[in-house]
Amino acid sequence: MADYAYLCGLKGHVACIKINTIMSLKKQFLKSKPVCKVTFTLGAKQADGAKKVAVLGDFNEWDPKGAAMRKLKNGSFTKTIDLEAGKEYQFRYLLDGTKWINDTKADSYVHSGIAAEENGVVSV
Repeated sequence: MADYAYLCGLKGHVACIKINTIMSLKKQFLKSKPVCKVTFTLGAKQADGAKKVAVLGDFNEWDPKGAAMRKLKNGSFTKTIDLEAGKEYQFRYLLDGTKWINDTKADSYVHSGIAAEENGVVSV
């Protein structure tokens, strides 16, 4: 479902523009091997003007190297990762190396062990 923002212009004209506010996890299971291609998407609104976004989790040992997401023209970020099927992986997004956020479309959430923070979980 698309989200829209309404902007008032000169002389009371109203413009309706589509903005990307979507977070999502798209899963594609491979038939040839026990792997699931998971596409992580962080919408422009959630990216909140970030220049760089990384998806970190159990699948990359929470290491920012190689975790960078690709920025799309609409301001959203995306990354596809091959994950071993039959497992659960904790993850979070890191914006500009300073701000952590969860995916609102994660399969579940678990306590991270740090203060009252939670990590998203993707089950494949």
